[in-house]
Amino acid sequence: MSHLFQPLRLGTLDLPNRIIIAPMCQYSAEGGSATDWHMMHLGNLALSGAGLLITEATAVTPEGRISYKDLGLYNDENEAALARVVKAIRDHSPMPIAIQLAHAGRKASTDLPWKGGGQIAPGHSDGWETEAPSAIPYLNEYDAPTELDKTGLVRIRDAFAAAAERSARLGIDGIEVHGAHGYLLHEFLSPLSNKRKDEYGGSLENRMRFPLEVFEAVRAAFPADKPVWIRVSATDWVEGGWDVDMTIAFAKALEKLGCTAIHVSSGGLSPLQQMQLSPGYQVNLARKIKAETGMTTIAVGLINEPEHAEAIIANGDADAIGLARAILYNPRWPWHAAAALGAKTFAPPQYLRCQPRAHPKLFAHTD
Repeated sequence: MSHLFQPLRLGTLDLPNRIIIAPMCQYSAEGGSATDWHMMHLGNLALSGAGLLITEATAVTPEGRISYKDLGLYNDENEAALARVVKAIRDHSPMPIAIQLAHAGRKASTDLPWKGGGQIAPGHSDGWETEAPSAIPYLNEYDAPTELDKTGLVRIRDAFAAAAERSARLGIDGIEVHGAHGYLLHEFLSPLSNKRKDEYGGSLENRMRFPLEVFEAVRAAFPADKPVWIRVSATDWVEGGWDVDMTIAFAKALEKLGCTAIHVSSGGLSPLQQMQLSPGYQVNLARKIKAETGMTTIAVGLINEPEHAEAIIANGDADAIGLARAILYNPRWPWHAAAALGAKTFAPPQYLRCQPRAHPKLFAHTD
């Protein structure tokens, strides 16, 4: 039996296998609202046979978007547009759907990646003033963000909670809070970006305070019988920055607040980061967090081959595998993995006739 295709219980959510489609920004929204692109993109991935689909980073305020084309969930129009996409997926796929709630902090107000991705100045029609724990820009040539005051912190915390309430109305199965990749919550955690002198800066306890407050607010606003978890950057890859031991302390504090799992990534906070890319280069971070906390962990990072993913689960390094670029490149990755590992996976009835002759028991169709 394949370890990768064993069921996984994520809190109260039962997943048919341990392949998770990680959030992937599409830069294709209008005013924060999902478009036909999201219908095509997410609908396609929902037919892949993976165990869980997590939507792209979804901003809780307009200023929290990475770009002017980012998905948001901060008004009724955003909610209605996403409801249309969710309904279409529900009509044709049994795959559970989670949403990643996010705020980009000082890395907001940027252009689209295929247009260079640089910061757009506040005075531009597609730009705005960014906000962060401290007035330190991501790059020296960027405009400095506004340092959030106490009123701003409450506003953002409440925006996360409001987005969680909207997620509940949409029938979303789980929420992932985005605390990684140099965005707002990660900016509070790292001593490189958080130079505050109040109770939200300085010590590790203080730097964790606001991310924990946000998580607690989201957990309280979402149905208790549905899971909430977090994505983290386990290290900044910069000397003197956030590291895996701090992440373990953070994870233990989150667990006390009802955090279901840790989605373990790294980097994104500083242009000075020094990382050596190789297949599974972040798995050791997930392994250490799992060993020290016992929490359910999702491993990511150049895990492209089914046999590699299988070995990570079989060895107990992580409980699930997150796929992003690999499943964009090959949207039927779970089918091919199931075939390679002698397992079964879901396919809609319209696709059953494509089952390869060499794998006559590949598809476990669910009506």
